[in-house]
Amino acid sequence: MSKQIAVRLPDDLVDFLDEVVASGRFQSRAAAVTRELRRFQRRVAAERDAEIYRPLGEDPELAPFAASEQRRLSGSTMASTTTRW
Repeated sequence: MSKQIAVRLPDDLVDFLDEVVASGRFQSRAAAVTRELRRFQRRVAAERDAEIYRPLGEDPELAPFAASEQRRLSGSTMASTTTRW
């Protein structure tokens, strides 16, 4: 099920959406927004999980995975941004 909503965005973001749709990367503006909101939703869930497990300390079995993810995300602008909902 889905709901239609109206969202006001700055011109530059609408232009960017139109570019990624025109390039074939997404089928529609809605598809692009939906995919990126789902990605953000997973990130927020992961941050919540991390907060739950943080008091338990580092897990030796997960440390290599965590280090790999930290390296992967270090180049991302999202990695340095912490947005709380």
